[in-house]
Amino acid sequence: MHFQPPLDDIHFILHEVLKAPTQLQDMSCFADADADLMRQVVDEAGKFVADVVAPLQSVGDAIGCRWQDGVVTTPPGFRHAYQAFWRNGWSALACATQDGGQGLPAVLEAVLFEMLSGANHGWTMAPGLLHGAYECLKHHGSEELKARYLGKIASGEWLATMCMTEAHAGSDLGQVRTRAALQADGSFSLNGSKIFISGGEHDLSDNIVHLVLARLADAPAGPKGLSLFLVPKLLPDAARNAVLCDRIEEKMGLHGSATCAMRFEEATGWLIGEPNRGLNAMFVMMNAARLHVALQGVGLLEAAWQKAHAYALERRQMRAPGARDASQASDLIAQHPAVHRLLDTQRVWIDGARVLAYRTALELDMARQHPEAARREQAQRWCALTTPVLKAALTHQAFYGASECLQVFGGHGYVREWGIEQIVRDARVTMIYEGTNEIQAIDLLVRKVLADGGAALAMLLHELDEELDLRLEADGAASSRFAKVNQLTTQLVEAARTDAVLPYALADDYLRLLALALLGWAWTRIEAATGADVPRWRAPSVLHTRVLPEFDMWLQTLTRQCDASMAKK
Repeated sequence: MHFQPPLDDIHFILHEVLKAPTQLQDMSCFADADADLMRQVVDEAGKFVADVVAPLQSVGDAIGCRWQDGVVTTPPGFRHAYQAFWRNGWSALACATQDGGQGLPAVLEAVLFEMLSGANHGWTMAPGLLHGAYECLKHHGSEELKARYLGKIASGEWLATMCMTEAHAGSDLGQVRTRAALQADGSFSLNGSKIFISGGEHDLSDNIVHLVLARLADAPAGPKGLSLFLVPKLLPDAARNAVLCDRIEEKMGLHGSATCAMRFEEATGWLIGEPNRGLNAMFVMMNAARLHVALQGVGLLEAAWQKAHAYALERRQMRAPGARDASQASDLIAQHPAVHRLLDTQRVWIDGARVLAYRTALELDMARQHPEAARREQAQRWCALTTPVLKAALTHQAFYGASECLQVFGGHGYVREWGIEQIVRDARVTMIYEGTNEIQAIDLLVRKVLADGGAALAMLLHELDEELDLRLEADGAASSRFAKVNQLTTQLVEAARTDAVLPYALADDYLRLLALALLGWAWTRIEAATGADVPRWRAPSVLHTRVLPEFDMWLQTLTRQCDASMAKK
């Protein structure tokens, strides 16, 4: 079976839970983005994903990308699908109209890329960096560069890459050795090598725009000495630039995406932004990419759940415990409590994650476009604090949850015929790229929570607390979890004063704790929506018996380690 975009679920979250059209009306640029338009865009996107992209999932994995003499050929059908994608305007959804985009809200782009990731993660890697590259160039590029490249990137006619990683450096960008030298005409000559470059070479678009981190000759050491350069595959005169693909990686998954080792040999490029401030420009791209990776997690887990659920409704085995007679189709494995637990647990995560991811995309729109400064600041706070949480927690759940979905198939899940094992393989990399999940946790706790003594997080949780419908939260469970997070944060602030290593040791557990608190909040919002009376939107029992009780486990673990550290003073 091919992936089917869950349009009814998406509409429910957007319109009933988050009231997205109403929120967007506060911004004049989205005055035309009413409920009808949003439904139409999502429905048409769903048709494109289901009809054009999803059928290429298995061929992308089986055949994969091929490299020969520096040239990369993508799997059959990939180029045709990508050409249809950008020509039909899907690349340009959230780009500004003056740049050739459609000027639609970022939340619609988020929905699109969630569906694309569920349908065909390998194919989706190609356009996945486009919007980040667009934002980076729009905010930091010179007028000349924007005139030459911005429209092509906005439309998707030319694809883009993010060239950061080097073999010896990994996540430590301060060790980047690629060099850039100023030329007489104002351009720069780049020399060096990069690895793990998604879409570094391919046949999907006629040109590829590489955004490359490199070091000027007089640059200071470390990450503060990095500059960002635009280095196209084809130069403005259509000549081939000295950008070479030495190989593509043989990977565990994502066979439909070319992961390239790139070499720059006196390649011509142009500076983006200021010298030695390349990371400032690049982080615009990285933050957009991290939300998209979180959405990949949602899409991949949805795809795995769809396969496992469909299989459970067909597979017949021994009679389920408690069944009285065969007329109840009691030999379907869907009737077995163990299978219920596996499927319902992932359903809890998918639905709650969708609320949080779409809310983050809405907050991105608020941060960029809202007329009130206070609302923009509030939105920036949401995005800064939740983006690392969602990137780490949702990709973690995508991999481990997809593995649980594979379990529903038994031995059949371990063979390629059913396609579930591909999702497990493809999902694994999401925990690694765009900043490993461990780096996300450190970013959250050390750089964003402890840096201001937990003040920004406390303010965020207070704002979320005020949104809760207390009539449906009689036990105050979501509020209680927020209060416990704040109390623990206060302990961590105190403990970190004498044990600077402690936050690094506890960061992963802290992120998981906060993710569970946010998941509980998301489900409270779901239950408060008008559709909560519909059986589809009643929280499965596992939410309260298996998923949210994990919060107390992590709270106890973290509290004990804080207490132990404080006792050593």
